[in-house]
Amino acid sequence: MGTIQEVGYGLAMKARLLRQSLCLLIVLVFIPHSAYAENARLTNIIVTNTRDDLLLYLTVEGAFHEEMQSAILSGVPATFSFFISLNRSRNFWLDKNIADIKVTHTVKYDTLKNEFIVKRSWEDNKPLVVKSIADAQKLMVEVDSLKIIGLERLEKGRHYQIRAKAELSKLTLPFYLHYVLFFVSLWDFETDWYTIDFIY
Repeated sequence: MGTIQEVGYGLAMKARLLRQSLCLLIVLVFIPHSAYAENARLTNIIVTNTRDDLLLYLTVEGAFHEEMQSAILSGVPATFSFFISLNRSRNFWLDKNIADIKVTHTVKYDTLKNEFIVKRSWEDNKPLVVKSIADAQKLMVEVDSLKIIGLERLEKGRHYQIRAKAELSKLTLPFYLHYVLFFVSLWDFETDWYTIDFIY
């Protein structure tokens, strides 16, 4: 059994979590679906290469809205997933799949330290700590210098196609908020597939 001070601290933490939960519930319940239906899209898509590797750059626009920012500031993590496929185009046959890649970006706000922790899977999930939500958003929406494949696996003069899309993964709610899963669909976004054709 804890001391009175420990018990008091525990009750204060539970009250704080409850307040954050109620704020999130209000956000999820009272924001109309159309507010979440902003058309997120991929932009600034560039396919390039180094001496050894094929690289991809892209940005997601329209992914963050005010309600999502409020939820993140309440301590709810958000995860963006990026799906990239590389195919070799063939005239009289089905295209040949060369590579399929999924990368994720996750942001979590530490309410005690007042800082954002962003992890990007293609950077070994190394924690990137920033103080502003603007910096966190920039890290979340940009993919830069992502290695798609080694050039030795491509054939000179062949036609290739890269397809890419992004989506916001299902909202992971704390245990005490699982009863509002009905509203999770309001949190989702998914871009269209974007296609880039090139000759190596």
